[in-house]
Amino acid sequence: MTDIKLLTYLENIISEERKTRFLDILKDRTNYITVAIEDVFQMHNTSAVIRSCDAFGVQTAHLIESKYSEPLDKNIAMGAQQWVTTPRYNTTTECIDTLRKDGYKIIATSPHTDSYLLDDFKIDDKIALFFGTEKSGLSQEVLDKADGYVKIPMVGFSESLNISVSAAILLQHLTTELKKTTKNWQLTAEEILAIRLDWTKKSIKSIDDILERYYKENT
Repeated sequence: MTDIKLLTYLENIISEERKTRFLDILKDRTNYITVAIEDVFQMHNTSAVIRSCDAFGVQTAHLIESKYSEPLDKNIAMGAQQWVTTPRYNTTTECIDTLRKDGYKIIATSPHTDSYLLDDFKIDDKIALFFGTEKSGLSQEVLDKADGYVKIPMVGFSESLNISVSAAILLQHLTTELKKTTKNWQLTAEEILAIRLDWTKKSIKSIDDILERYYKENT
């Protein structure tokens, strides 16, 4: 449960303009679509996917790091890592199990024989889009456990796109289509409060000192 008293206290430190900006952005945020990135070797690609999540209103990007766990490239993410929630997992199994428990269908982004072309793909339930490594794509575990598959139609000689390009195309299309539906795609009130608190903390310099003073005054 979000500490409303703490949120109010901290929001008095930031500007009204920033508070309003947070609320405006959160109106278009969703967890109905989420992203999972499986062992991407090039961190600039992971960072670019997170930037696309921020740009198209996808609040959470799940990072599977069973092989690679380098920090995000801040120059590529352009600050997006502050505004997108990025839970991390040691294994693909852990990530898939967590997402299923939260009601997501696992959707592999892959030129699988059973893949829907992007224009034909329908969002019937909450979906988690899985993206794989640059060279080998998604693991066999994801392909075996997926509830569905989606691919971007291409008419040239290239058979695949860079992961960051694929993510941008998919997220732009799917978030646009989602917002045309009557589904409850927006964040819940509790999610919004939790994110407001997180973003507000990240907006304040010397936040550790301010929190220490707050807790001393309120205990």
